[in-house]
This record gives sequence, C-alpha cells and structure tokens, in this order.
Amino acid sequence: MDSTIEATVRSVLSEQGKLSEDAQSIAVDADLYRAGMTSHASVNVMLGLEDEFDIEFPEERLTKATFTSVASITEAVEAIHHD
Repeated sequence: MDSTIEATVRSVLSEQGKLSEDAQSIAVDADLYRAGMTSHASVNVMLGLEDEFDIEFPEERLTKATFTSVASITEAVEAIHHD
C-alpha cells in the first residue's frame, strides 16, 4: 500500500468522512461505516478523492465495499491511478 496515497485518503476522510474517530489514527482495516461514515459522506469522500488524484471511479468501483476501510479505498485509488 502506497503511504502517500494512504495519507491523502486519510486527509480526505478527515475533511469529508464525518467519522466519529480520527481519520489519521483509525486502523487501516477498521470499518468506516461503523466509525460513523454515512453513504452520503462516502459520496463526498469519493468526490474529494477524484479531485485530489484527478481520477474518476469507474462504475464497478462504486460499491460500499470500496469505501469500507482506509485499506480498501487506498487499494481502489492505487488501481485506478495506475491504469
């Protein structure tokens, strides 16, 4: 997992995720929905990531599973960013 991408993911989560826990210290595999992120907030996170990385999430990545954890988001961004 790319630490620069992970740091940016955490930054966007801090700004847009509406988490009850600190996005900078939440475990990489913690369930973000259990930490307070709503489906509306996940859309804002997606839009923030698209702006930060100049990417577009393809339709097949627009699933709850993609946005469940810092790890799953980071992996998705890495895959899209490197395509």
